Amino acid sequence: MEKRDIIAIGASAGGLTALTRLLGAMPKDCAPTVFVVIHITPNARSLLPQLLDRIGWLPAFHPVDGEPIRPGHIHVAPPDHHLLVHRDRVLIRRGPRENRTRPAVDPLFRSAAVAFGSRVIGIVLSGTLDDGTSGLRAIRRCGGTSVVQDPDDAEWPGMPQSAIHRGVADYVLALDAMPALLTRLTAEPAPSSPPVPFDIATEARVAEKEFTTVSDDTQAVGRPTTLSCPECGGGLSEIRDGPMLRFRCRVGHAYSPENMETAQAEAMESALWIALRTHEDRIELFQRLGDHARDRGQSHVAAAWDIQMQEARKNAELLRSVLSKPEVRDTSAQRKP
Repeated sequence: MEKRDIIAIGASAGGLTALTRLLGAMPKDCAPTVFVVIHITPNARSLLPQLLDRIGWLPAFHPVDGEPIRPGHIHVAPPDHHLLVHRDRVLIRRGPRENRTRPAVDPLFRSAAVAFGSRVIGIVLSGTLDDGTSGLRAIRRCGGTSVVQDPDDAEWPGMPQSAIHRGVADYVLALDAMPALLTRLTAEPAPSSPPVPFDIATEARVAEKEFTTVSDDTQAVGRPTTLSCPECGGGLSEIRDGPMLRFRCRVGHAYSPENMETAQAEAMESALWIALRTHEDRIELFQRLGDHARDRGQSHVAAAWDIQMQEARKNAELLRSVLSKPEVRDTSAQRKP
């Protein structure tokens, strides 16, 4: 009989500290197959496998696309690529971002749920916003088990709090208590897996695709809305996932509610900065046109350009006052590296 021998771990801000604490306390005689996604800067070189190797629990590495799964190893998502799994191999794909990031936690969790069903233990550690919640729900719907770090024990409690609030946490405990639980769970036989729900299988396929259209898949699991994707401007579909509401566009970008709000805020701030820059350019343009008219003795024309310049200055000052508000300035702080 198969055991619960697949562990999928997701984390964001504060996740490196939490992960090293957890894995450093795992007993040597417990050797499941582990997959890890930590949100990292896309263009940075990742030293996470080397750091995890030094812990001395299980060997860690960045897999390549199509590589066979290595039992008793820690598979670490490389920068700017989703880490996905099939039954016998790893997929490393630059599919659409989910919750504004790649690699993302939820695609890993969904793919593990589809591939391994009740054998999967999904773990959410420290992080901001609500990443991982949808993926944990997919793991549970496919018969797996979910473990969440106690928010009081997390450096950044957002991700654990979201999973608990939406009722997708089977176990909530501090890091120090997790090794004993995981040792017990991985030694137990896995129950029979239920059939994989259509919507989970469909969304798992979306993350696998890179530059091919996925509109049929996204529309199959959602209902069209009049909202637009903050990243590409495409139409968003609304996905009702039990008690949760999510959004996915025609090419696959996906957002949880908190990430959608943050993405819209960031798009609004970007638009405001563009508008401010445009008004600054208009001020200079009207100044030059007014000076040129004065040099030619066209005082009435110069006065008209001066009025335009003053109006542009008022608009620029208004935009500066909006951009100076804390709720606008702090949008970029919602997700820590």
